[in-house]
Amino acid sequence: MSKLTGKKIAILATDGFEQSELEVPHAKLREEGAEIDIISLKPGEITGWDTDNWGRSVKVDRTLPETLAADYDALVLPGGQINPDLLRVEDSALNFIRAFHDDGKVIAAICHAPWLLIEAGIARGREMTSYPSVRTDVENAGARWTDAEVVADNGIVTSRNPGDLDAFCAKIIEEVNEGLHVCEAA
Repeated sequence: MSKLTGKKIAILATDGFEQSELEVPHAKLREEGAEIDIISLKPGEITGWDTDNWGRSVKVDRTLPETLAADYDALVLPGGQINPDLLRVEDSALNFIRAFHDDGKVIAAICHAPWLLIEAGIARGREMTSYPSVRTDVENAGARWTDAEVVADNGIVTSRNPGDLDAFCAKIIEEVNEGLHVCEAA
């Protein structure tokens, strides 16, 4: 039996997601038996950003208005500069993230995606990492920033960049298998 058989994982993204930061977790978590849904603001397809230009599109499985955090075991937030910046001004996205946190479910954010954790109000008091340019934002939100390929703090998993994807995915698998995490108020 695979490590994530019977688990359902949401990947929340919109146009401008970092290509590898969506595709690699999608593939690795699915290989471990998880059912994966791409959740977005709009139906149809969203387009990634691949290094220095627009990348490939991926099919959206569900939109935020038709999706409940209660239906999933974990949430993955790909980075890139564009994707989390667009999502962090959307109340529906922030409420979706908060629902995972309130239920003690795993939330994994890479690169610039910790902006979403900050905006959702769940960064304070945590140990986190991020893309280096987001460090000041993480610290100003009251989190302790660490330069490490992956950091897990009570069900919140963060990584720095695409070079950390293997460690990021391995830690997501580990945290999901631990089950619910009792979250302290931020």
